Amino acid sequence: MFVWAMFQQYFPYQIRNQIEKYSQRLVTFVYPYIQITFHEFTGERLMRSDAYSAIENFLTSRAATQAKRLKADIAKNNQSLVLSMDDHEEVADNFQGANLWWASGKNITKSQSLSFRPVTDEKRFYKLTFHKRHRDLILTTYLNFVLKEGKAIKVKNRQRKLYTNNGSYWSHVVFEHPASFQTLAMESHKKEEIIEDLVTFSKAEEFYSRIGRAWKRGYLLYGPPGTGKSTMIAAMANLLGYDLYDLELTAVRDNTELRKLLIETSSKSIVVIEDIDCSLDLTGQRRKKEKKEEDEETNKDGGGKQKQSVEHEREGKTSQVTLSGLLNFIDGLWSACGGERLIVFTTNHVEKLDPALIRKGRMDKHIELSYCSFEAFKVLARNYLKIESHRLFDRIGELLGEVKMTPADVAEHLMPKSASGDSEVQLRSLIEGLESARKEEDERRKIEEEASLSKKDWTEKDKDSFVKAESDT
Repeated sequence: MFVWAMFQQYFPYQIRNQIEKYSQRLVTFVYPYIQITFHEFTGERLMRSDAYSAIENFLTSRAATQAKRLKADIAKNNQSLVLSMDDHEEVADNFQGANLWWASGKNITKSQSLSFRPVTDEKRFYKLTFHKRHRDLILTTYLNFVLKEGKAIKVKNRQRKLYTNNGSYWSHVVFEHPASFQTLAMESHKKEEIIEDLVTFSKAEEFYSRIGRAWKRGYLLYGPPGTGKSTMIAAMANLLGYDLYDLELTAVRDNTELRKLLIETSSKSIVVIEDIDCSLDLTGQRRKKEKKEEDEETNKDGGGKQKQSVEHEREGKTSQVTLSGLLNFIDGLWSACGGERLIVFTTNHVEKLDPALIRKGRMDKHIELSYCSFEAFKVLARNYLKIESHRLFDRIGELLGEVKMTPADVAEHLMPKSASGDSEVQLRSLIEGLESARKEEDERRKIEEEASLSKKDWTEKDKDSFVKAESDT
């Protein structure tokens, strides 16, 4: 220690540098081990290294059994702990007969800020040590294995998030929606078809790469309000373990901002645009129709209406996202930014959407969520009342075949109204609701028929009058 202190104190820097360089070369002839360092932060922007994160996840199980000092963090759903090595710990590993050692380290540097206060910067790293005769095995097979396993563990342990956009920035909360395909009110054969399609997509990375397409798939969910479109999206996210990005188009200023938001979405995610027919005017046909109606209204009402139209047009220009900008993300060049993503549109009026927006290749699978069927009712009865059959089921099945009622309305009747939880009370409530809906539908149909007959009578009278006038002439 005395000699080393004298060496550091009195030897010139150039000499010390040369001595250290040649001494390290001398050591390499004697020391048979190779070391690889993986720093936590790398790159110009000091982004957290993906390799470091993967190694940290990979060493979790080994650290729990070998390391004496551990760090703990909460895993997904806040129900368990994930352990990792603390600083300056070491664990051993064996791969195909090769012994390896992983060590965690930390470099501490101090600098002075503008306020003349010392700032401590900690830079962590992992160091891998192995014998040089295993170089080829470690640099190719082993490191690829570590990165793949680490990424898989990260996906398994991560907390899934629900994102929403505020302008051009995403904010998130923990996604904890309990929906699943088992509790979804839908025919079983439809659910099996959707589940098979989703699982096949999640395992098709090599297929999409081989055919030269971006690893993404579009889903269009359409049907009346209350048929379970949002619940279906939550069930899809829970089945695949994906994050959700709820994109509000009206909060996006223009196509450039939309592109920035979509680039920041991660892989293994679902990008959702709900009620796309109401989010923005993205269809040329609707725009022409609305403009024509607006012009007619302006011609009738004069300057006052014209002023209101101009003000309405100015308000509508707060968002300048166009149909072409949206389509460019769905299947244009920007669609390849990030892999394993689902793009889901929902709408109550599919006929209002531009055909270019929902064609195959953009919205690959169209799923209609319609009114409640008897099979869907039995799923709701099992969820809400915990019953598989009842003597009132036959009557309910008959009424559901005659009356259109959404699963949301059926579920409201099945909701327990008292602590006793008598299932017959809820079933009779549903029967009364269905009979009332059938009565209203019959009255409405009767009124429409009378109006149609009245219109027909007037048409016949007009025709007779026209014929009589022609004959008189």
